[in-house]
Amino acid sequence: QVQLVESGGGLVQAGGSLRLSCAASGRTFNNYVMAWFRQAPGKEREFVAAITWSGSSTKYADSVKGRFTISRDNAKNTVYLQMNSLKPEDTAAYYCAARSGSYLSTDRRGYNYWGQGTQVTVSS
Repeated sequence: QVQLVESGGGLVQAGGSLRLSCAASGRTFNNYVMAWFRQAPGKEREFVAAITWSGSSTKYADSVKGRFTISRDNAKNTVYLQMNSLKPEDTAAYYCAARSGSYLSTDRRGYNYWGQGTQVTVSS
């Protein structure tokens, strides 16, 4: 049974920072792309960032470029999302996802495994 468990969400003021973590278990995630998506109330789930197994390639949504950084520690089977300069429009439930291979898909349909999500709320 594959499990992805997110943590690190919370309430933060605009301009602040948070670091999300996603711990993977149930298999070795070598050669898996790991990604973060988010979903605000009443909106569709949208791509945030993705990273290849080696960490050599990353991709970001335009809305978070320069503010968010995705990274991973394969020894710990954990992926991180460092979020700086947070804005109220970043408020959403953030989900970790995984897919095999090296393609940095921005389409949620391309991911096989999902976590339960962690809530991020940014107050103005």
